[in-house]
Amino acid sequence: MTATLFELTFLVAAPFWALMIFAPKWSWTKRIAESYLIVLPPALIYVVLLVPELSTVLPLVTRPEIGPLAEYLATPSGTALVWAHMLAWDLFVGRWMYLEGRRLNVHPLVMAPVLVITILVAPVGLPLFLIVRKVCDTTNRGTAVVTHQ
Repeated sequence: MTATLFELTFLVAAPFWALMIFAPKWSWTKRIAESYLIVLPPALIYVVLLVPELSTVLPLVTRPEIGPLAEYLATPSGTALVWAHMLAWDLFVGRWMYLEGRRLNVHPLVMAPVLVITILVAPVGLPLFLIVRKVCDTTNRGTAVVTHQ
């Protein structure tokens, strides 16, 4: 069951990423992304994986030590759990970035690579987007910008 949930986590998150990257201006993409519910599928998988592991995970996160944590993460349960956690959080952050990009009229050719980087390595994608956001916000305040909606 753990392996199935591991694979399912990506499958439930990928369509939302695909919409934000490949169809960013489609009216349904914005409607879908505006709903916080898009984060629920991977988050629910996380909860399903967490419940039977709670007695193991709780001590690891309340008193973290690298050795025991590394040992747990090297197990199928630990890997699936952290994968679901990462995908849920990355989707939450990516959703916010997409909506902010739309609000600031960031061109899709700028946003697409930032979102792809966020899928792959979110801690790099987020600061990259914050730079894009700052530049676009400053530009939008200082001059009239032609929007590409």
